[in-house]
Amino acid sequence: MLIKSIFFILKHKFKCDAMKRILLLLILFIPLNVKAISASAYIVMDTDNNRVLEGSNIHTPYLIASTTKIMTAMVVINNSDLQEMVTIGEEVLKSYGSGIYVEVGEKIKVEDLLYGLMLRSGNDAAMALAKHVGGSMEGFVLLMNETAKSLGMENTIFLNNHGLEEKGNVGNKSSVYDMGVLSGYAIKNHVFQKITSTKKYQVTTNYKTYIWHNKNRLLNTYEYCTGGKTGFTELARRTLVTTASKDNMNLTVVTFKDGNDFKDHEDLYNKYFESYKNYILVKKGFIETKYTNTYIKNDIKMTLSKNELKKVNLKINYYEENVTNVIGEVEVILNGKTYHQEKIFKEEVKLKKKLTLWQKIKRMFGLNG
Repeated sequence: MLIKSIFFILKHKFKCDAMKRILLLLILFIPLNVKAISASAYIVMDTDNNRVLEGSNIHTPYLIASTTKIMTAMVVINNSDLQEMVTIGEEVLKSYGSGIYVEVGEKIKVEDLLYGLMLRSGNDAAMALAKHVGGSMEGFVLLMNETAKSLGMENTIFLNNHGLEEKGNVGNKSSVYDMGVLSGYAIKNHVFQKITSTKKYQVTTNYKTYIWHNKNRLLNTYEYCTGGKTGFTELARRTLVTTASKDNMNLTVVTFKDGNDFKDHEDLYNKYFESYKNYILVKKGFIETKYTNTYIKNDIKMTLSKNELKKVNLKINYYEENVTNVIGEVEVILNGKTYHQEKIFKEEVKLKKKLTLWQKIKRMFGLNG
C-alpha cells in the first residue's frame, strides 16, 4: 500500500523522466519483503503422508554430505542393541573432518555413539558403528541401500555411512524428495526422535567425559523444530534436513546447496504453519456404510489449505470377500492421488442365549443354580 501511494503522488507531481529515475531508486532501496529460497534444490513435505507441498528439483540427485547420517542412525537403531558396549577399534584412525574424537580401546555404548553421530556429526562414530553393526563399512552400506530401496528412495545411492566423498570425488547421492521420505520415516521412530531433538548430551566412558551440543541451530532458534541433521563438504556445500511440528501438523524441509539454509527452513515452516491446518476428515468410531455397526479405529486427519479441503474426496472401497470383520477401507484422495487409507471394521453382534421358562423364574426371584 505504501509503494502504491508513492507511485500515485509521483504520477501527478513529476514529469515522466524524473518519475522514472525516482521509481528506480525506490525499487533499489525500499524493501519489498520477498523471501526467495537460495537452495539449488529444496522441498517441503507433510511427514505424515509424504505429500509434497512445495519444492524445486525435487528428484534430482545431489551429494548429501552428513545428512547421510540420518540413514546411518536408522540402520543402527533397527539392527543393534543400543545398550551394548562398543570397544573402539583402529577403524577410527582413518576418520577425518568432524568427529567426537574417541580413541582406540575406548568403551562406549551404541546409544552414546548415536548421540555423537547426530549431535556432532562424528565421522569416527559413524566408522565405529559401521564396524560394530555391519562387520565392515561394506556390510553396513549394504544395509543402508536395502533400507533406501524399501522406502522407495529411487534416486539414492550410499557408498559410506558418514557422507564424505570417496576417491575421485564420488559420494553419497540423493534427492530432496528421497531425503524427505527418509526424514519422515526416521522421525516416527521414538529413539531417533529423542536423539535428534536433544540439544545437549553428556556421557562418561572409561577414558573421559564428553559434552556434545547439537549442530542443528534451528533447535535453539525456532520453537517448533523437532530435529534434523546438518551437512557440509566442499563439493556438496551446505545440506540440511529438519523437521518441525505445530498444532498437529508435522513437516519436513530439505535443502541442498543453500548458503542461507537455517533461515530458509524457518521461513518455509512459518509459511505453511500460517496457511495450512490439520483437519479431522472423519472421526474414529461409527462410520456409515452399506453394512450395519461399522467403524474405524483412528481419526482420519490431513494437513490442508482451505482451498484443498474443498477438493478432498473420501471414497469407501468394499472388499469382495468379507471373511473377517474388516469390510473395506476409507480412501482419502486429493487431486487424483491417494494419501491415506483406513480400514473399516464391522462390529460382531453377539446373539443373546434364549432363556427357558424355569431360568426366567429363577432370575426373577434372584435364585442361582
